[in-house]
Amino acid sequence: MKVVRQIPQFDHGAALRVPPPHDAKGRSALWQWLGEGGFALDDRGAVQVSTQVGPVVARPGDWIVLSYRGEFHVARSGAAWDH
Repeated sequence: MKVVRQIPQFDHGAALRVPPPHDAKGRSALWQWLGEGGFALDDRGAVQVSTQVGPVVARPGDWIVLSYRGEFHVARSGAAWDH
């Protein structure tokens, strides 16, 4: 008898953590990665990201996930980076 296992369909892709505003190299990588999918909101490092459900604000320390389907998602961090 052959056992059929149910494998959940996860939408895994890549993730990038939002760097603090003083991290020029990290911010440059963020803008290249987001392309037209995001822009800066304020001087504290907040970023507005275009997602499937509409615009979402990501703050330094949050994760921006790019699914294998090409959609951005924001995952909140437990602690924000305020330095």
